Amino acid sequence: MMKITSAFIFVLFCWMEVAGNPFPEKPNPPRLVNDFAGVLNAEAREQLEAHLVGFARETSTQIVIVTVSDLEGYEVADYTVRLGHDWGVGQAADDNGLVILVKPRYNNEKGQAYLAPGYGLEGAVPDATARRIVDNEMIPHFRNDDYYSGLLAAVNVVMELTRGEYTADAYLNRTGSEQSTFGAVFVLVFAIIMITVFSKSKRARESSIGHSLPFWAMMA
Repeated sequence: MMKITSAFIFVLFCWMEVAGNPFPEKPNPPRLVNDFAGVLNAEAREQLEAHLVGFARETSTQIVIVTVSDLEGYEVADYTVRLGHDWGVGQAADDNGLVILVKPRYNNEKGQAYLAPGYGLEGAVPDATARRIVDNEMIPHFRNDDYYSGLLAAVNVVMELTRGEYTADAYLNRTGSEQSTFGAVFVLVFAIIMITVFSKSKRARESSIGHSLPFWAMMA
């Protein structure tokens, strides 16, 4: 009887642990691409997995991609950081893991994405840079439902940053200048359009005024 009671308590405890955990179970065997939301086809998953595995073997830095359909009430940043800790992403001694999390948009629910680097990578990928990667590399592709291209672009930037191919500041300056150039072009085009519209409107008013004058006034 005592053995049955102990076994029941153990099973109940395990069930409570699982029920109380809002995060997907850590994959076993481990995988670096975990598409729980089903936004990637098999070929895309395999290509990203091979890309990330090769990088991890080369550098020991572990980049993990996770897509989920629900954040279980968490803010995206909190969910991503907690998931990284729960799964133990990266080398424990170096804390050099990085989680790329995507919650796709569904109907009226907005999509969300976040990059959470471990402490060992915060120098290479600080918060401002991580946000810029999401905005510049991921979101434009995600708007077209092209999750593979967005994830690949983000992964490549993270790899380049952690290899030291350029600094976080250099990336911010580069992408910032691209945004500034786009903004300047947009303002210039808008100004040309407005000048053209006002010019045509002015000529139309002058023509209208001329035709509304008496014949003798136009002849004067």
